[in-house]
Amino acid sequence: MSTKEDKVDKLDILIFGAHPDDAEIGMSGTIVKHIQAGYRVGMCDLTEAEMSSNGTVELRRQEAAAASELLGLTARSNLGLPDRGLGAEGHVEAITAEIRRWRPRIVFAPYWNDRHPDHNRCSSLVEEAVFNAKLRRYLPHLEAVTVEQLIFYYINDVEDVRLAVDVSDVYDSKLASLRAYRSQFEAVAQGEDRVATPLTSGYVERVEARDRLLGVARGWSYAEGFTTKKPHTVALF
Repeated sequence: MSTKEDKVDKLDILIFGAHPDDAEIGMSGTIVKHIQAGYRVGMCDLTEAEMSSNGTVELRRQEAAAASELLGLTARSNLGLPDRGLGAEGHVEAITAEIRRWRPRIVFAPYWNDRHPDHNRCSSLVEEAVFNAKLRRYLPHLEAVTVEQLIFYYINDVEDVRLAVDVSDVYDSKLASLRAYRSQFEAVAQGEDRVATPLTSGYVERVEARDRLLGVARGWSYAEGFTTKKPHTVALF
């Protein structure tokens, strides 16, 4: 799945997630703020979340497209890697190729210590790919690119927040993007062909509470938190 891919040859920001909805949970407010400021923002989902307890691949594609439209993404792609099978041979190469395709200044990946193993593997794979993307003898048929910053966003578990973004004025857009994933986050109705999971039991409300707590600690209504492994430079925030 893609959005306006053929019209853009470079992105300012490229965000990776293991599944459609990961980046929306972690940083969709920050995405909206940068898009409103004129930056070109794209997203790449590594898998189609085919192992999810609810929904189907086709439905998740539709939900991701709706969320992308709500956020105003410049581009969105899906590498089609196996859900619950990340880390096999060729996966770093596929992510590296995506980085070289869009040549972003900044790359975002999930925080490396999350309760979901796929989020952790996505984090590690993207970190390797960012490193490999600058090596001119690695995949030499694709032009090397040096990413200026690799920043990690939180999905479930939050610790060591080193950077926070005030998303108070765009928080309605974040909630709208999350609610686009109805198959994942809506409560299960009796007789419906879905099962109850932690995501269907007030998950969006818990995300909102987390973001409110991060914001109040800084004198804002809502904030999204991030961390880095290297000192960050304030370029787009």
